[in-house]
Amino acid sequence: MDVISSSLQALNVLENNKPTSNHYNSRICALKLSEPVSTHQLFDEMPQSTDSLIWNNIIQTQLANASYHKAVATYHEMLTRGVRPDRHTLPRVLSVSRLSGSLTLGKQLHGQAMKLGVCKDMYVTSGLIELYGNLDGIDAAKCVLYNSEKKTSCVCWTLLAKLYIKKNKPLLSIELFNEMVDAGAEIDPVSVITCITACIRVKSLKDGRCVHERAREHGLMFDVLVCNSVLKMYVECGSMKDARLLFDQMSSRDAISWTCIVQGYVKNGEINEGLKLFRKMIVEGKVKPDVVAVCSVLPACARMAARKNGREIHGYLIRNKIPVNTKVDNALIDMYAKSGCLEYAAKIFSKMKSKDIVSWTVMILGYSLHGQGNIGVDLFQKIPKNEIDEISYVAALNACCTSRMVEEGMHYFSCIKSPNLVHYALMVAILSRAGKFNKAMVFINERSISRQTEVLRALIDGCRIHRNLTTGKRLIEHLCDLEPLNADNYIMMSNYYAQCGKHDMVDIWRQSIRDMDLTPKFAYSWIEFRNKIHVFRTGDVSHPRSEGIYWELECLMKKLETEGVNLVKDFSFHDVDEERECVLIGHSELLAISFGLISTKSGSTIRVTKNLRVCHSCHEAAKYISRVVSREIILKDPNRFHRFKNGICSCQGYY
Repeated sequence: MDVISSSLQALNVLENNKPTSNHYNSRICALKLSEPVSTHQLFDEMPQSTDSLIWNNIIQTQLANASYHKAVATYHEMLTRGVRPDRHTLPRVLSVSRLSGSLTLGKQLHGQAMKLGVCKDMYVTSGLIELYGNLDGIDAAKCVLYNSEKKTSCVCWTLLAKLYIKKNKPLLSIELFNEMVDAGAEIDPVSVITCITACIRVKSLKDGRCVHERAREHGLMFDVLVCNSVLKMYVECGSMKDARLLFDQMSSRDAISWTCIVQGYVKNGEINEGLKLFRKMIVEGKVKPDVVAVCSVLPACARMAARKNGREIHGYLIRNKIPVNTKVDNALIDMYAKSGCLEYAAKIFSKMKSKDIVSWTVMILGYSLHGQGNIGVDLFQKIPKNEIDEISYVAALNACCTSRMVEEGMHYFSCIKSPNLVHYALMVAILSRAGKFNKAMVFINERSISRQTEVLRALIDGCRIHRNLTTGKRLIEHLCDLEPLNADNYIMMSNYYAQCGKHDMVDIWRQSIRDMDLTPKFAYSWIEFRNKIHVFRTGDVSHPRSEGIYWELECLMKKLETEGVNLVKDFSFHDVDEERECVLIGHSELLAISFGLISTKSGSTIRVTKNLRVCHSCHEAAKYISRVVSREIILKDPNRFHRFKNGICSCQGYY
């Protein structure tokens, strides 16, 4: 590249006769990017022109075609012919240097810019910042900015701020923005959006609010792109109050604005508000939801109480012929499976023209959730081998766990190249749920994972299912030592002693919970009826129809006792105060089921959701009730769906 430097001497030798360049300008501008040969021919035919615009256009065309070597050659020829580069030439050639990864060329161009006196130009400075920032380091780019005369331009500041984000230094990007404002530079929408992006990266609500205020002071909050970026920042930082206030103040909202606020409410668990805004977006906002909007709201419908909403959204997609891609299909499968409509999920899956690994994984997990792990395992075997990843192995192990398929589970575990804690815990769950406690302990000891709480809980689950009280007690004590501030562990121990009839020990553990000021989880169950959610807590008598609810349960329990059905308690994660002091008919899931029986038509399905795992006694009672009243009862707890029909549950008692 020394020849380029020497070519600067040619700039002093300009021809007196300057032929018109309009003809060549028009021809160059008409060139298509796919015609590099025509560009070269035009270059050969060019007269001794000193119009830099012609040369700039040629270099730009070659740059767009990634013909970096030709672009450098053209620049060299330009200098040789005595054509002086202008403020638009050097940024183009600097881009060639950056994209081709040639720092040496870039430094020579920097030297030429200084000799030509254009080094202080904003376009040239921007090109140098990008060059050094990508090829030499942030500090070099920073030196270029600080040596620039026009520090009032926000373009160069913003370029450096973007480089900080690219190099994973968002905090420095925020500091640079504040320094830029203090230096008197006029901020623009791009600089604000760049800084907001940095705030999102570090989840800094405080800095985000400051940037928001700066944007307001400079009158930029009328820009919809700025508003959307600030809105996203509030959502990502978990401040839905600020997000909603900004959203309501926005004079102009687009699909991105609506999608962002809907997504925020769904992520923060305010499901109903998210669904409400989604409907408002369509009706009042008159915004046609896109793929992103639909995928944002469908998780809100992935629960039994919102299955109607999910079907409405699916129907909206079909009626309005909105293009559905693989991502939307995956969201629909997940929504239907988690809302209790496995058959709809399977139907969508079977009709998918193109399936990715997410499609297979979600469907397998759906089968496991509904107690059909064997079908999930069969489905896993159909996944193309090159697509299987660690998450899909989690789905396979889940399916094996649900159906107690030990050999298959061990085979899949052996196929995982780098198993993590989730895989270990699932493998322990497979062995313990199948009653193979010795193998489970050998597995744990070989991998030195006996202090992992997820693994211990998986082992305790097996003890609970198989009534292995001695081992269960020892494991719960170990869990209490590892997590001394987790109320669930003390509740399990209390329930263990209650199950053994040692009520004096129950009182001791209850007092420990109070002394340590721990807050246990309370059991809630809810059921939808006539578009209203009815919530029940254990021992609840606040419902207007409580008298009828308890009367129905008492009648059913008398029949149950007459038939000699024995209901045994277990040591689960239930609140000890509720479980011990409340008779069975006061348990939240049975109250919800009883409400469903007296409120709905005979023969209709009853759908109940519980926030904690269903206890053994209520599980057996629900099986009996489904047979006596000839109704299907679907009870969902955090782990799976229990479909009770004719006295049989889909989980087969392993839950």
